[in-house]
Amino acid sequence: MLIFVLSLPLSFCQERYWDKQHWDLLMAKGNHIYIDCSAFTHHGIDCGDGTVIHYTKREGHKGIIACTSWAAFASERNVKVVEYGNCDSPDVVIQRAKSRLGENAYNLFGNNCEHFARWCKTGIHMSEQVDRAEAYAGGAAGSTGTATAIAAAGAAAVPVGVAVTSGAGIMSGLATVGAAVGGGALAGIGVIGAAPAVAAKMAMDQVLKDDEYLTDEERQAREMGRNATTIGAVAGTAGVVGTVAAAGSVAGVSAAGITSGLAAIGGVVGGGMAAGVVIAAAAPVAAAAGLGLGVYHLCKWLSE
Repeated sequence: MLIFVLSLPLSFCQERYWDKQHWDLLMAKGNHIYIDCSAFTHHGIDCGDGTVIHYTKREGHKGIIACTSWAAFASERNVKVVEYGNCDSPDVVIQRAKSRLGENAYNLFGNNCEHFARWCKTGIHMSEQVDRAEAYAGGAAGSTGTATAIAAAGAAAVPVGVAVTSGAGIMSGLATVGAAVGGGALAGIGVIGAAPAVAAKMAMDQVLKDDEYLTDEERQAREMGRNATTIGAVAGTAGVVGTVAAAGSVAGVSAAGITSGLAAIGGVVGGGMAAGVVIAAAAPVAAAAGLGLGVYHLCKWLSE
């Protein structure tokens, strides 16, 4: 349920376009630069003299740190510069980069091109690409695990002979889940939405985590995004409960109202009550992640 946020990459850079007639305007000694390769980004350190030090394929190695021309690094793509609020001097950055020339210890998750560039700039070995991927995976696993646990609890409460996915089975499961927090079936809907939303909140806090090395504008935008994620999770959960109560042909929070509401919501995607429960669980996740990233990007836009 968190996978959709992969299409909304973070943006904390300034674009500088590859232009072989204006390299002198693009080069800046010690800059952390990168290119967008669609599924991933490739990073390096600009030496300021028309060359870039970065992990590249050479001499049969899957990855070796080498000094290549700007054109070879850019590969005719737009070059972007990661903006830092706190980093080491260009001379230190270049010294670090040169100290690792010839290294062939590339590892996608533990020592990739972004790990290298970030270490050159700050002395800190990290990769936001890897951190974000781990956050997405952790959030998805948390959501799936929570949904599985809730489904198991509900299924265990369904009377013998009653199908788990039937109206009676779903209502019985929701009532059991809701009873765990002192409520009924309606409270069960809230639990189903709230638990994955918490997982989404934790994942987005990691995606938008604070970083003392970034600019003040970037850090403030991330803080606003984290706060908005919390609001989205709470609002999304409350909204689902209200929508279920109002969506069906029978309004209200009675068993008939909840059954009717879930069926109506599930009908939007061509399903029934079971589909409605899935949507109820997914909506707060989408609200949390969507609002968090939306506010983050809005803050970035306003600060430009």
